Order: sequence, then C-alpha cells, then structure tokens
Amino acid sequence: MDKFSLGRSNFPDGFMFGTATSSYQIEGHGFGGAGRTHWDDFAATPGNVVRAEHGQRACDHYHRYEEDLDLIAAAGLDAYRFSISWARVMREGRGAVNAEGLDFYDRLTDAMLERGLKPCATLYHWELPSPLADMGGWRNGDIANWFGDYTDVVMGKLGDRMHSVAPINEPWCVGWLSHFLGHHAPGLRDIRATARAMHHVLLSHGTAIERMRALGMSNLGGVFNFEYPHPVDDTPEAIEAAALYDEYYNHFFLSGIFKGTYPARVLQAFEPHLPEGWQDDFKTIQAPIDWVGLNYYTCKRIAPNGGAWPSHDEVDGPLPKTQMGWEIYPDGLHHFLRRTKEMYSRDIPLIVTENGLANADVLKDGAVNDPERISYVDQHLHAVQRAIADGAPVEGYFLWSLMDNYEWALGYEKRFGAVHVDFDTLVRTPKSSYYALQDALRR
Repeated sequence: MDKFSLGRSNFPDGFMFGTATSSYQIEGHGFGGAGRTHWDDFAATPGNVVRAEHGQRACDHYHRYEEDLDLIAAAGLDAYRFSISWARVMREGRGAVNAEGLDFYDRLTDAMLERGLKPCATLYHWELPSPLADMGGWRNGDIANWFGDYTDVVMGKLGDRMHSVAPINEPWCVGWLSHFLGHHAPGLRDIRATARAMHHVLLSHGTAIERMRALGMSNLGGVFNFEYPHPVDDTPEAIEAAALYDEYYNHFFLSGIFKGTYPARVLQAFEPHLPEGWQDDFKTIQAPIDWVGLNYYTCKRIAPNGGAWPSHDEVDGPLPKTQMGWEIYPDGLHHFLRRTKEMYSRDIPLIVTENGLANADVLKDGAVNDPERISYVDQHLHAVQRAIADGAPVEGYFLWSLMDNYEWALGYEKRFGAVHVDFDTLVRTPKSSYYALQDALRR
C-alpha cells in the first residue's frame, strides 16, 4: 500500500492531525544541563535495556529541533504533541530551576508557533528525576506536591502558549509496567509499590490539573493507554481473566477520574496496600478535564494460569503482527472510542493521542519504503471514522511517532517513526509513509 485511502476531507471540519514524541526518547538527555533520571539508572543496570543503550544523545533533538519541526510542518500536520523532561527543568526534581533547560522548551514552543503548529504538551513521559526516585518516587505520596510545583514552574513559563496540556502519559506504564512487571524504570515487581504508584499517579494528575486551572489555563486533559483483552477461549476462567486485565489496564485510571472509585476486581487486591486516607484523594483526582486522550496499538490474548494474582498470562494470537510482536487489531480502537464516551467522558472530546507501529524499516538507495505503516495507520483511521459515525466525539489523531527514537528497554532497534533516523550520523530521511501522510493531508 503506497497511499492512504482516506484524506483530510473524510474527517469533520477542524479535525486535528498531529504527530507525537517524548523528551527522553529524542532530545539527548546528556545535553543542556539536565539532571539524572531513573531511566539513566535503569539503563546503566545490566540486563535492563537491549545492548545497555541509553538516551544521552538519542536523536539530538535538543540541537536539531528546528529541522524536526520543519518536517512536521512540511507534512501538513496541525499539531505537535511533545513532552517536557522534569529533570531537564529541575535537576533535583525540586527547588532550583535549570534555566538552560526551561529556556529550551521556551524556544521550542515559539518555534512551533512560528510554523503554525499547535503545541500539545505532556508534563511527564516516564523520566523521573533520580533524587525523587531516591525518596520513593511514585510510591511516596509527597510526589503529588512535587509534581504540582514542577507544573507551576513549567506552565508559569509556557502555559500562555499551549494549545493543550496533559499531566502524565500512560499512567498504566508509570504504575503497573514499571512497579508490578518491572519492565520499565524503576524496575520493581511489588504489588504494594504498584498500588501506591497507580494511586499517586492519579493524585499527581489531579494536582497538576488544579495547579494549571489556578494559572488560568484551559484545554487540559489526560492521556491513557488501552489494549483490547481477548479471552483465550470461552471458558469462564478465561473470560474472568480477560475482565481483570480490562480493569487494571483500561478501566482503573478512567474510573478514578470520572467515577471517584477503583474497579472492584483490582481494589480487592490493592486495598490492603493503598495509603491511609486514599479515598479522600478523589476530591483532587476528579478535577474536571476537558478531553480524553487514547493511546492505542494492539490487543492481547489472556489465558488463566491458576497462579498468584492476577493469575493469568498473555499468549500468542493469530493476527498479523508488528515488529514489536503486537497484533494489528483496529477494531479495538473503535471499541475504546465508543466505550470511553458511553461509560466515562460522555460528550467531552476524545483524541487519539498515539497510534502507530514499529517496523523493520531499511534505508536503501536513499529511501525507506514502509507500506506496512501506511496500511496500519489507514486501518486505524477507518476505525476512527467509524467511531465518529457512531457518535463518538473524536476530534484528533496523532501518529506515533515523528521519527525513529529510543524505544526505552528495547533500545534503538524498534522503529516507530514516519522519519528514519540513522543513529550513527543522525541524518533524518522521511519514509514513504511520511509522503503518503503529506498527500492525505492535502486531500
């Protein structure tokens, strides 16, 4: 497939098309006086990251941001979803501000506006300052106030120019993936740490929303990740296992924000580990938001295993897969757009804040041909279109990602970008999907 079957005219007037990145994955954390993060510590520990790769240089977006923003603008995109590194702005996570780091985001914001791009900021995309990790990180209830103070610093400087802001990218990854499964920093496997981290992530989200409202800001939202859980078969045990997966992955954070409660299956395991007075935090957690962002990539096959809670495994499925081994299941995106409106957000806007695939893209004769990415995105845009037809108030779609980058524990080998990056020379080469997107946005 060499072009998209849908164009801009197939979506409602004002529908926003954008692309997304995150700070640690592209900027080069070794530049600009940034402080140490728990990702630096995690990557420096043998066995955590493929080839012990790290983000000290990454794509050097810190020095090449104008070139990268030119690529976004030339594609005809409307908006750029970027994230801000807490440790770049505040080396210790608290107290003194690193003026050089804050000035980088000031220049970046102005450069977006100069190109007609809407700045869509995320305050946290997984790179916690190490001094805060030393104090317990997301397990420590004080983190909500630390995060609130950081929010004040950043948005006191940038807030008047933001199109939209979300506090925390993918709370499930910050909480469960990082504290229960141990796949991301801080690399814990501890149910008590997980329960507290997931609760404190929500408390920090709500605190940041309140702080930004106090600054007079609007168009504030939350960004959550979703995976469609298929029971491996139709047995009651498999159906129950998939329901539990659905609760801790897809329902937990939306339920906290919109309903002021946690799902029953998860709470049964978490409640002994939650901090004293946790119920009182919902006053802050439920701070109203203006939109919901959905990050969606794949589905999972869930099989009961009879072991310790949550008593299930993920097993291989039959659908075509991406370079990540993730099944391609666009119907899941349609499902979550509809369900989010029906169960939680009602009429506030929904935005697909991440969607895309990793592919084994190869630079050959100065070009990169990636029909797999074009097909994947096209299928998911059709799912968005169907959801809109069904009444879901979807107002935007962001491709993950602008360019190949540091894919966390998987290092640099998984390529998600519409732009190829040679990680030796840092040369950027737009792929065929980039040109197909450019063409679709003109139509």
